[in-house]
Amino acid sequence: MSQKVLIVDDEESILTLLQFNLEKSGFLVTTAMDGKTGLEKGLNGEFDMIVLDLMLPEMEGLEVCKELRQNKVLTPILMLTAKDDEFDKVLGLELGADDYLTKPFSPREVVARVRAILRRSQVLNQTEKVDKKIDSISFGDVEIFPDNYEVYLRGEALELTPKEFELLVYLTRNRGRVLTRDQLLNAVWNYEFVGDTRIVDVHISHLREKIEPNTKKPMYIKTIRGLGYKMETIKNDE
Repeated sequence: MSQKVLIVDDEESILTLLQFNLEKSGFLVTTAMDGKTGLEKGLNGEFDMIVLDLMLPEMEGLEVCKELRQNKVLTPILMLTAKDDEFDKVLGLELGADDYLTKPFSPREVVARVRAILRRSQVLNQTEKVDKKIDSISFGDVEIFPDNYEVYLRGEALELTPKEFELLVYLTRNRGRVLTRDQLLNAVWNYEFVGDTRIVDVHISHLREKIEPNTKKPMYIKTIRGLGYKMETIKNDE
C-alpha cells in the first residue's frame, strides 16, 4: 500500500518537482500552496509524512507545525527552509518538526530523507510488535507503552512527537550506558545528519521539559560532558 505524503510549499516549481519525484518513487502525494490550506489538509487527512515549507502565505510553516502538534497530529514533519539560520531550524524542531532541509536541495535528497524517516518509524514499529515480552517500560515516575506510542508521567499522558518518543525509548533501553550524540543520531534518525548534533540536544532538552521534575538538575537524562548523554538507572526501574 502506497504511503501518503502532504507537501506544503508556495513555490509552484518546487511543489511540482517534489510531487513528480515522490510520485515517481511510489508515494501518493497531496499538495497545498499556503499555510492555512496545508493545516486543514494535515488535520483532516491521514498522512504518513508531511513536507512543510517554512515561509508560507496565510500562515507560516512554524505556526502550521505548532498547530498540528497541539491538535495531537503526530505525523512526521520534514521542514524546508530557504534560510540558513540556526534559530529557525532549532525553533522548528522545538515546535515538533522531525527533520529539516535547507534550500537549495535536490529532489533526490528530499525523497531519500522522506524514506529514511519513514523507514525508521517502520523499523521501530516492527521491533515493538516482535518484542512481546515487554508490554511497558518504566523508570522513576515514567511509564512507556511502546506498542501504543504512549508515555505516562505519574499516570498522566504525555504528548511526544515521534522522534521524541523514539529517542526516549532508545535511551531507556540503554539505561546506564553513555551514548554519544553521533550514536543517538544513527540510532534514532537512522542516517548521517551532516554532522549536526544540535538536533539531538534540542530533542533532549524537549524531553527533559516533559519528564524531569527539575530541568536544571535532571535526574533521568544526564549530560556526560564531552561525551553525550546517559539515562540513569533509577532504583525502581524494572
